[in-house]
Amino acid sequence: MIDSNRRTVLMTGAAAVATTASRVFAQAPQAAVPQGLPADLKIGFYEKGDVRVRYAERGSGFPLLATPGGGLNSRMINWPNAVINIVEEFKNDFRVITMDQRNATNGESTGPVPVANPWDAFADDQLGLMDHLGIRQFAFFGNCIGGPFAMKLMERAPQRVVAAILSQPVGHKPDKPDFMYDSGRDVWAKEFLGRRPDVSMATIEQYLHNLYRVRPDFVYSVSRDFAKSCQTPMLVLPDDVVAHPLQVSVDIASLAPNAEMTVFPWKEPPELKARTINRARTFLKRYQTA
Repeated sequence: MIDSNRRTVLMTGAAAVATTASRVFAQAPQAAVPQGLPADLKIGFYEKGDVRVRYAERGSGFPLLATPGGGLNSRMINWPNAVINIVEEFKNDFRVITMDQRNATNGESTGPVPVANPWDAFADDQLGLMDHLGIRQFAFFGNCIGGPFAMKLMERAPQRVVAAILSQPVGHKPDKPDFMYDSGRDVWAKEFLGRRPDVSMATIEQYLHNLYRVRPDFVYSVSRDFAKSCQTPMLVLPDDVVAHPLQVSVDIASLAPNAEMTVFPWKEPPELKARTINRARTFLKRYQTA
């Protein structure tokens, strides 16, 4: 349950979101929609210092920030092949906002490699985008690496994230402890270094170390102790592959006091998947503010 004080804080300022919503795109020409994505997406760019983030919006209503899967190659062009295509499924329910994560291959978000605090840097980009759009409170949907993103956002901005869905969250698998590190090195880094000769392999290795080896447990981005204290409502959609261990989903749902978890498996048959998507939609609507 959410106490009345928290709900009161969430309500504060929410009415201003709709007033601000259309201003950003009125200030700049519309950028091209990436191939394979809906033609009615509104594409924009947010810049802060050396960081440039490409983002997209579709629909209207309460803001939903959705980050696609793909590990460090989390980019908006991944949505059509995602287990739930949020920009399509929720277009009539929310103001869906998505983005290319910083330095994702075939994305258009760029910036320094944040060796010191990599999970915080992702959160900085995400929260900075919400500030840019004039959005205070929002819901969050994170697929794959979006699970760690969600947990870090809830740690950093508990009064802004009203509810979160963690779909197939990335996490640590003790019998394959370097799976995420190796994937980052062998797939993402190889492509990244090809277009960024100014960055050394030593820098990449330290970056991946700080992402996946400094806290080799749980969801990497936050501790289990934080999960126990987190009051934000969560819905976990579990998976059971090496990058998305089932035990991590169970741990999130067990530790966080306001977390729920769907049945597993849930992607088949189609009728069960449809009910799961509808449960996710209903869950988010339950916590949207006026």
